[in-house]
Amino acid sequence: MRRRTMSVKERPAASPSPGVGDRPAGADQWFAVLRIATGLIFVWAFVDKLFGFGYATPAAKSWLSGGSPTKGFLGNVEVGPFQSMFHAWAGAPWADWLFMLALLGIGAAVTLGVAMRLSAVAGTVLLVMMWAAEWPLATLTAAGKPSGSTNPLIDYHIIFALVLIVAALFGAGRTWGLGRQWEKLAVVRANPWLR
Repeated sequence: MRRRTMSVKERPAASPSPGVGDRPAGADQWFAVLRIATGLIFVWAFVDKLFGFGYATPAAKSWLSGGSPTKGFLGNVEVGPFQSMFHAWAGAPWADWLFMLALLGIGAAVTLGVAMRLSAVAGTVLLVMMWAAEWPLATLTAAGKPSGSTNPLIDYHIIFALVLIVAALFGAGRTWGLGRQWEKLAVVRANPWLR
């Protein structure tokens, strides 16, 4: 039995390599996983602050028990040029309501895959403000103690903001989300910034 070998002329055509802008197989699903996980971070923060399950918020300090969702975080700001501003906002009813509505709105929208552009902008604003409250540029607190900062610029707030931006740019709400249905709504078609 003679074994057949291929000549150069008989080689099968190479599969086309991905071009610029092509996504590898499974990319949409991975963007969806990142979107859902990031959305659930916001939803969980809202739920824990509302009910006080004992993770970041003890039950006695939950919003439903009369606690303030902003007082602990903003009231304990010890670094950066915005300390006095954040201390003034800590525990203010308007700050509590705005913060909780932002957590719920951003979290629900991102988890469901709707209003991704608006959520990316709102989420980035919220996260940059939280970054400013922790002020990772500082190595020492106002009291002269180590700040605990591990990187002068990039921390988890920046990473989460980048995930929101990338998810919006790549239409991550269309996979395993309601993004396609959302984009068909007349109000969204008339106002693309609502996508």
